[in-house]
Amino acid sequence: MPSSPCAPEEVRRVACVGAGVIGGGWVAHFLARGYDVTAWDPAPDAEEKLRRLVAAAWPALTQIGLADGASPDRLTVAATVEEAVADAQFVQESAPEKLELKRSLLAQLDAAAPPGVVIASSTSGYPMTDMQTEAADPGRLVVGHPFNPPYLIPLVEVVGGEKTDAAAVEWASRFYEVAGKSVITMERELPGFIANRLQEALWREALHMVANGEATVKEIDDSITEGPGLRWAFMGPCLTFALAGGEGGMGHMLDHFGPSLKSPWTRLEAPELDDTLRAAMVDGCDEAAGSRTIAQLVAERDQGVIDVLRATGRLPRQRAEGTDAIAHTPSTMGDEK
Repeated sequence: MPSSPCAPEEVRRVACVGAGVIGGGWVAHFLARGYDVTAWDPAPDAEEKLRRLVAAAWPALTQIGLADGASPDRLTVAATVEEAVADAQFVQESAPEKLELKRSLLAQLDAAAPPGVVIASSTSGYPMTDMQTEAADPGRLVVGHPFNPPYLIPLVEVVGGEKTDAAAVEWASRFYEVAGKSVITMERELPGFIANRLQEALWREALHMVANGEATVKEIDDSITEGPGLRWAFMGPCLTFALAGGEGGMGHMLDHFGPSLKSPWTRLEAPELDDTLRAAMVDGCDEAAGSRTIAQLVAERDQGVIDVLRATGRLPRQRAEGTDAIAHTPSTMGDEK
């Protein structure tokens, strides 16, 4: 991979290719952080939906604190992929999760983007090794996996493929930090990465319980929001379990509760997603939502995330000179409001 045209701190223009829920969330995030954003999506109504998504996200982003000069007006929707990435200093790809599509699109982006510009994929599970096979310069392709919605959830997992240059991974990780994200730079590829694998285990067990009539959708959701989810907002499962060992910590916890690992508490294989289970999940969620619309639920979720971030002191903060705070605006911008 040739040297990147600029340092992560110097990026001014970002290209977002794919403007669905994840891609549109990235657009909103980058706009709020003060970048100029060029987006592209093949859907005929993509621009209308994207601008609507950004408008819906903007009140939440305003609460968090916008970069000086941040504005939805800094969004440009391009007519072609080539136009979208022509002057990009970083590219975020968020196409649907189809391997052949990812391969061909990443190769297309590689051919069109300026030399040395890092291209990241929002894939939620594919290893970059499997996606970079058709690119002429696979060294600049990395995974940049966010959590939904990308404009609020800080996490992004960064990892390269077998042909990715280590410098590209380092550059992408630093760029995401500059752009206000909390970054896990993985040392090796793992299908589904870290967070999705943990989330998927919980999800599969939930499906099993519904399929077997052991718990309702509401009971499952309440068991998390009223239980371990409250701890997970600021302390991960490993450290939480260590505290269950009292003064003996994780060692005592494992000695005391280790035998329960042999108990039939989980079924890690996914159940058959037949029509009955699908209907139970859909009906259960409809019942849980009540009269609230999707838009209302999204607003409720966003406000909840903001409240948790505020309560735990993790709202994005300006990176003061000489400090190691995570987030700051592009250097042409002023202080955040």
